[in-house]
Amino acid sequence: MRFSSISFSAAVLLLLTVACSEPAKEKRAAIDNLIPKPSSVKADTGSFQLAANTTLNIDTANLELKKLAGYFNTLIKPATGFELAVKPAANDSTGIDLIIDTTIKKSPEAYTLSINGKKVTIKAGGGAGVFYGIQTIRQLLPDAIEATTKSETNWTIPAATIVDEPSYEYRGSMLDIARHFFGPKDIKRYIDLISFYKMNTLHLHLSDDQGWRIEIKSWPKLTEIGSTTQVGGGKGGFLSQEEYKDLVQYAADRYITIIPEIDMPGHTNAALASYAELNCNDTATKLYSGIEVGFSTLCTNKEVTYKFLDDVIRELAALTPGKYLHIGGDESHATKKEDYIPFMEKVQLLVKKHGKLAIGWDEVANSKLEPNTVAQYWADSANSVMAISKGAKLIMSPARKAYLDMQYDSTSKLGLHWAGYIEVDTAYTWDPANLEPGIKRENIWGVEAPLWTETIVTMDDIEYMVFPRLPGYAEIAWTPTASRSWDEYKVRLGYHGPRMKAMQIDYYPSKKIDWK
Repeated sequence: MRFSSISFSAAVLLLLTVACSEPAKEKRAAIDNLIPKPSSVKADTGSFQLAANTTLNIDTANLELKKLAGYFNTLIKPATGFELAVKPAANDSTGIDLIIDTTIKKSPEAYTLSINGKKVTIKAGGGAGVFYGIQTIRQLLPDAIEATTKSETNWTIPAATIVDEPSYEYRGSMLDIARHFFGPKDIKRYIDLISFYKMNTLHLHLSDDQGWRIEIKSWPKLTEIGSTTQVGGGKGGFLSQEEYKDLVQYAADRYITIIPEIDMPGHTNAALASYAELNCNDTATKLYSGIEVGFSTLCTNKEVTYKFLDDVIRELAALTPGKYLHIGGDESHATKKEDYIPFMEKVQLLVKKHGKLAIGWDEVANSKLEPNTVAQYWADSANSVMAISKGAKLIMSPARKAYLDMQYDSTSKLGLHWAGYIEVDTAYTWDPANLEPGIKRENIWGVEAPLWTETIVTMDDIEYMVFPRLPGYAEIAWTPTASRSWDEYKVRLGYHGPRMKAMQIDYYPSKKIDWK
């Protein structure tokens, strides 16, 4: 009987040990599987319990912190039911402290996150850093925090100290709403998704051969005519100026800058169909719903073309508080080189006239570049090296690595593959500063993953092509190359499968990943 008693006690002890170790494993997994990978993570014992009586402690005179506290409550309320009280910060306070300390001599996007049993503290030199600290807390909370309905979950945050800051200043994605139109609801969803992974830029491709998607009041036919189709012949659509301004503010509240693109002098059939005078033969073209490129061009030697562009850039600049406007410049095969070069030089000056700086696809390097013009490398490394020689910084968007519309493999039902297939490992295993000879770290402003929408019709289509590749692009831009490895990253990404399901992301379940 003594033996049986000992065996029973041992069994109970084993069960208790296993039961206690499971939450510990979950907590440790949350700390170990953050994306993007932080600069420094030190796990500690214990955890912080998020509860209905938890307070958000801030400098209540700071309007930015008030907005951030409101944002935090908006995030957690659907799943928890909590509306945390916002109180003035005090040295002996418990709860969650959100602190902006302008004496911190780091990027305003850097932050320190300290978690123990009594308190969670996010400290940063600017609001962006506090915002990114909040995104990290989201990932440390159980996956159910992303649910849209109340969940009876134990809302614990594992104890740790995290020190973090981004590697590249520019971290973004591009959404093409010209080939297929996507409205404010979908764009806001996209903003929320990219901000979760600490991206800070949304490049909106607003015009192309298949559609013009932004209201320009001085040239109303652009939307009356040019917005009325899309690839495949659908009804198209456009953003009103009020809708665009609302999107700009929505993005800014999530520390994302919107960069609008009007592509020119090619990719302009929608404009050419709207106004006959923009064509050299004074005849409006027919609306276009195919996907071939390179056949259209503005008439570059007409004065009215520059009047048109002056008005478009003026109105767009007035709507866009960010520093940059994107002027396209790619695949303008129908424009003679001797016309293309002076055209791009004049357009850069128009952008400058209206108080903005220009970004162009890498072909823009063939022209004289204004100071602070940025070139976006997508296809031609020689163009990009030439841009560097002319003093430009680069955004790295190599099509063979970073184009989100490229198919995962030959079985993919969506997307194209002219630049190759991009599985999740291909998307992750590259270093912007070592991709091409002549392009070094000091030449690079940042990284962008573009999504062209020739085959993309719905928000589910967007999510399927973007996820799970986008977290990898976010990490390439945030985390230093020396701290990244595919073998380690793919494990972390696997833990994000339940999180993406909770976020209702229709992601591609790559066989390269052991999904949890």
